[in-house]
Amino acid sequence: MSSTLKQIFLMIRVNLGSLPRRLWISASMVLSVALVVAVLAGFLAMARGFEAALQGAGSPGIAVILGGGTNQETGSDVPAETIRSLAATTGEIGVAGNAAGGLALSREIVVAVDVVRASDSAEQTLSLRGMDAGGPGLRERAAISAGRLFSPGAREIVVGARIADEFSGFAVGDKVRLGAVDWTVVGHFTSGGSAFESEIWADLEAVQSAFDRQGQVQSLRVRLDGAGGLSVLQEHLSAFPGAPLTALSEADLYVAQSERTASLIRLFGWPLALLMAVGATAGALNTMMSSVSDRAIEIATLRLLGFSRLPAFTATWVEAVALSISGVALGILASWLAFNGWQASTMGANNTKMAFQLDVTTDVALTAGLLGLAIGIIGGALPALAATRLPLTSALRARG
Repeated sequence: MSSTLKQIFLMIRVNLGSLPRRLWISASMVLSVALVVAVLAGFLAMARGFEAALQGAGSPGIAVILGGGTNQETGSDVPAETIRSLAATTGEIGVAGNAAGGLALSREIVVAVDVVRASDSAEQTLSLRGMDAGGPGLRERAAISAGRLFSPGAREIVVGARIADEFSGFAVGDKVRLGAVDWTVVGHFTSGGSAFESEIWADLEAVQSAFDRQGQVQSLRVRLDGAGGLSVLQEHLSAFPGAPLTALSEADLYVAQSERTASLIRLFGWPLALLMAVGATAGALNTMMSSVSDRAIEIATLRLLGFSRLPAFTATWVEAVALSISGVALGILASWLAFNGWQASTMGANNTKMAFQLDVTTDVALTAGLLGLAIGIIGGALPALAATRLPLTSALRARG
């Protein structure tokens, strides 16, 4: 056993030591693996960043009430009678109170508005959210970063950080035309990088008036009264007549939205990465077969000196795995430099633009790295087997 191990280590050293002689063909394998890893990591980082932006917006202590039997704000309508009944309720309904003695809730509506991006003159659809004065306070991580909050009844807006960074004309004090009227930017807000930063906030009645939506409310945001508040609220709403009302935690609302789009991103990413992996595996097979052919005389000489088949197999396989590990490291580094923190955007809820950052996390790098390592393991298996079956006499005869 000791003799076999020595043979294995010696042949590994010979194989790796001869890599500079086969620099370009070995580099092609490293680069093909790196490309597969970088592409897969890019798609996974996109999905992870999208999930983080949406899930970061949700809080388990906040509930969203929707009308019409839907679980999204699009298509939802909360009747005015429902809002009046909730506000007038004196018993326990699972909703916390506010400082004024009423319920901690915000009536809200979302309107899609078109804005032209100055950098490329492209038209983008953004979310203008009308809300009550207590609305910003129901977003736990939201904070005014510049200026102030909008005034009730005024055509004033506060703009999310991602919109303020990407679009010109949204500086504090600027006037922006949204719909048919002009609005004054009075503040910017941050929300820990969540999806809220892709929204514009304004007073509910001002939005209803400007877009001819008088009386319409799409959702109610409420602060829950303790851990069991949601179930109490759901039971209370089930007794309301008319169209069914849905109450779900803000966290669940955004998790459901993130899962749909993130799954779609992965649906495109994995087939492309696997298709490229097949090509990279074929390239690895070709590279390692060339490596075995190039060292045929060396392998044959060592075999005649008493080296067994196992060292020849192991050394060739280790070479393939070592090259793939180099490709994995290069691909992860490239993906981190190219994608991590990169700003991207997609269609979010309400069919409006939502910006987010790509996030090359440890699990993203590990998943992409495992695929790259599999290329080396599979791509090196057949060449390693070929090294053990090398015809010794013909290899030595070719030397002459």
